[in-house]
Amino acid sequence: MSEFGLLEPDAVEGVGDEWEEIDVSDTEADRIARKRDREFDQFRKRIKDADQFKVEASVFDDATYGALYKLVQDGYIDAFGGPISTGKEANIYTALRDDTEVAVKVYRINASDFKDMRGYLDGDPRFRGIGQDKKKVVTAWVRKEFANLKRARAAGVRAPEPIAVERNVLVMEFLGHDNQRSKRLAEVHVENPETAYEVVREYMRRLYDAGLVHGDLSEYNIVVHDDQIFFLDLGQAVTVHHPNAEEFLDRDCENVANFFARQGVETTGDELVAYVRANADPTPGA
Repeated sequence: MSEFGLLEPDAVEGVGDEWEEIDVSDTEADRIARKRDREFDQFRKRIKDADQFKVEASVFDDATYGALYKLVQDGYIDAFGGPISTGKEANIYTALRDDTEVAVKVYRINASDFKDMRGYLDGDPRFRGIGQDKKKVVTAWVRKEFANLKRARAAGVRAPEPIAVERNVLVMEFLGHDNQRSKRLAEVHVENPETAYEVVREYMRRLYDAGLVHGDLSEYNIVVHDDQIFFLDLGQAVTVHHPNAEEFLDRDCENVANFFARQGVETTGDELVAYVRANADPTPGA
């Protein structure tokens, strides 16, 4: 593994204070599903009959097919590839866009971890008044991941580039090659653990400085791609205004410090969280 390099951050105005409200109203995907014209029906049948989608056909409602159809029509997806991963909340597939591989993350509307999702959304100023509607919760979660990825990248944290979002489907940069995802930190031999730790620590500080806490950070969603470190799974990331933000930060720091301590780095969760808090100001002007 090479020496890791830090990403140069962009200027982010209003970090930690100004947040766009997330729109969870019906999207074009819902309207396409309701209209059910001939072209959409043909597209839906092709997807349902495709080998890579057959196992999960039961979790794709008509509006999910509508979201995929809309993303194809808008040029964000040219052809579908195979599955990268399946989980309780979402499946991830590869796809082609302009001869470049992208990742397509499809969230289940009937997610088994619906209550866990609510725990991350409640208290986030972007999601007031969403209520208990499952479709709205999942739609909010996907748009939240899109927004968090944009904010993380603007703050100089390497993360997949968000490309498009439609209802419960997110298209983003694929971290991998030839339909094979890049390996997680837990899956590689870290030749330079001190350097890797310094990069992860700095990205945690930058994320916090940008008003976000990852909320589920560990060696299982930190990825080594093209000899660089990336953060994944920012769907659950919360703003510093969230009532559990500091608890989530403590947990992230404990997870990360424990992993690198096993690699021989002299650190603890308490030391890491102290560094992040001492070197970031997530609420300028507050």
